[in-house]
Amino acid sequence: MTIEQMRNIKEERGYSISQLSEYSGVPLGTLQKIFSGETKTPRKSTMSAIEKVLLGEESVYQGKAYTYHMESKGISADHIRETVSYGTEFVEKKQGEYTLEDYYALPDERRVELIDGVIYDMSAPMFVHQIIAGEVYVKICEYIEKNKGECVPAMSPVDVQLDCDNKTMVQPDVLIICDPEKIQRFGIFGAPDFVLEVLSPSTRKKDLTLKLNKYIEAGVREYWVIDPEKKILIVYDFAEEGLPCIYPLEGEVGLAIYEEKLKINLTKIAEIIEKYDRD
Repeated sequence: MTIEQMRNIKEERGYSISQLSEYSGVPLGTLQKIFSGETKTPRKSTMSAIEKVLLGEESVYQGKAYTYHMESKGISADHIRETVSYGTEFVEKKQGEYTLEDYYALPDERRVELIDGVIYDMSAPMFVHQIIAGEVYVKICEYIEKNKGECVPAMSPVDVQLDCDNKTMVQPDVLIICDPEKIQRFGIFGAPDFVLEVLSPSTRKKDLTLKLNKYIEAGVREYWVIDPEKKILIVYDFAEEGLPCIYPLEGEVGLAIYEEKLKINLTKIAEIIEKYDRD
């Protein structure tokens, strides 16, 4: 449902912003920014909470609490239930003590990742960053569609509850998920099969160290890192447990999870950097 559709339904049903906030549990200020257009890309979980109310399910959200259910393979949703409070203000804590409740309490316009209870602010991605991620994403989509593949590609922003706990939520630039049971309304519950991160000055250290280790431990099969500054691609094939492979941005490189049949044109990525990565 688009924001315009939500706006029309809200008007048809006669809801005020304050009523919608009460029923959905989404903070009043957040709703005002969404419906005014100030927040361009609200979180999927926020949109889902609003949509539920507008579709006539507001009773589920009474009490300013959004209860979401996640189901992992072989485990019923009743055993994996978390209640996330939207009605409370974000409360500062010591780094390492934050949970998903705090993550969802943050304003939608503040982009963050939550890793082991630590909140990491994310600056808005540079234009070249988005173009590179988009180029890889499009090639992945084309290959999967052409070959009638069952895996699902996605591009940031999408929430990934990597460790299936309440202490970590990341947003990879591009991912591929092959287990449909991991795809939930809010995002991804568990480790993707493939992850791509495009480095930026603000994320370089985190992507090359902290998130690398998290992806290994969570069970990601393949991790790509594109470094626009050094013009290289670093490939970690965790299934092989070998050293990372480093490629200059020229020629083509294939994804290991597709037996290298899905190839990405690195020369094209180098051209994108040359064209757009300038002061």
